[in-house]
Parts: sequence; C-alpha cells; structure tokens
Amino acid sequence: MDWHNIPSLSSLRAFEATARLSSFSKAARELNVTHAAIAQHVRSLEDYFAETLAVRRGRGMVVTEKGAALADSLQVGFLTIAEGVDALRQFSGGRPLNISLTPAFAANWLMPRIGAFWAENPEITVNLNPSVHNVDLAQDGVDMAIRFGRGNWQGLHSEALTNGDHVVVAKSDLVKGRIINSLKDVADIPWLFEGHMMEGKAMIENEGIDLTGAKISIFSTNELVLSAVRAGLGMSAHPLALVEKEIEAGTLANVCSLKDDGLGYYMVTRKGRVTPALLQFQKWLRRTAKA
Repeated sequence: MDWHNIPSLSSLRAFEATARLSSFSKAARELNVTHAAIAQHVRSLEDYFAETLAVRRGRGMVVTEKGAALADSLQVGFLTIAEGVDALRQFSGGRPLNISLTPAFAANWLMPRIGAFWAENPEITVNLNPSVHNVDLAQDGVDMAIRFGRGNWQGLHSEALTNGDHVVVAKSDLVKGRIINSLKDVADIPWLFEGHMMEGKAMIENEGIDLTGAKISIFSTNELVLSAVRAGLGMSAHPLALVEKEIEAGTLANVCSLKDDGLGYYMVTRKGRVTPALLQFQKWLRRTAKA
C-alpha cells in the first residue's frame, strides 16, 4: 500500500464522523477535538480531492453525492479495522499470561502464594517460565518479567515489588546456641553462593568480611543454594522476600541482616502493553507483597 496517495487518517476520520453524524460539533465531541479542527480536516480533504464533500444545511452538515460515496467506503474500512482490533483484543484477553521470573522467586515466593490468586481469578491462566536469564519480552511473547536488580532495564517499565533487604540465613540447627553479634562470629561456617548472582557475595564483603580464605561452594541456581542451606551445608545471603516464611517458621535462622537500597524484585513490562488480565495479576502481586 502506497500511503503517499492516501490523505491523512485524521482528516478521513473527521469526515467519516461528520457524514455519519451530520454535524461538525457532534463529530468533534466524538473524536474529542474542537469544532474548528473538524472543519479544517474536512476542508483539507476537499482541497485534496478538489471536490465539495459536505455543505451546510441549517445547523448541520450534509454530504454531497461524491461525499456520500467516500463516507460509505470509509465506514466499511473503519468497521473492518475495528473488527480486527476487537478480535485481537479478545484473543489477547483470553489467552494465558506468560510470566518470566527467576527460579528462586518462583519456587520460594510465588508458588506458596499463587493458589490464592487462582482461587480469586479462576478465569485467568498464568504460565510461569522460570529462567536465570533476562528474556526479550517482545520477541519471546512475554507479558511480564519479574527480575532481580535495580529496575534500570532500558526501554522497559519497571515497578518495585519487594524491597532490597537481604539476610544471611542458615539452617536453625547449624547456629543453635551460638551468640552472634556479627558475621565474624560465624566465620567457620561455609558460604554458599549462586554463580549467576553474586550480589550477595559483594554485600557480605561490604560488611567487612574477607572471603579470601573462606570455604565457598558455588551452585548453578539459587534454588540449589537454598536446598543446600536447608540441608545444613552452610549459609548464604538472600532477599528477605524469598526466605521470610521459613525464618518465621523457624526452619531457617536469620544470622545477619544486610541492606542494599534499590536492589530487589521488579515487575517489568513493555511500555503501554498491559492487558486487563495482567493488570489484575499485578494488583494481586502488589497486595500480596505488602501483606
């Protein structure tokens, strides 16, 4: 299609509304523009075709024979566009939500809670796709990603879901009976880290702990790290959001609290690409994170 041979869509919309409503004023209200803007669009269209398309009759406007022919074609064309948009909207609204998230967040934060969302919203299907890598939301057909970081992913909209509070945790039995005032008091316990996310190691070193001679084990995923911690093989640093339930239950012990402003889990979406189903899911996530 050669768009150079087609007048502006704004002028075509203005004329179609004028022809259908027989009024510049009514067309202006429908399109949320001024009366003068509608009149200008129609006049520019008449200049383009060198034809009179509409004439004033009383307080309203009536189209000429050629104007009526153009209006009929425009109504068919705009109706086809509207039907295509509506069909895609219905498809998008009814399809499952595709959510990308880290395996650790999926296993330790979301899965213990998402049953409540499904109970409240049985009509919304949510597909969870755990990955340690940042996916391309557009290319991979992802509605939203839940990422760990500082929220500065270029070209995407980020909203903080959990804060950046971190804690060092160990199996409760591993530190039972110890007096712990700082991490130096547990220097003999091995450290467990995830290879893909070493922020915890940096935060621990920021506390003045020299890990040069420490016994350290590296795992491929944070879920493996947590499994090792639960097994009493060592201690590790995690976002509080991932381990707070186990700390409350007494399964894990909070050895030491760490802080890093801005570091946390974020809801990440493409700008302007949020469906009603996703809005509902985000609303539930916000409410649950605050609980």
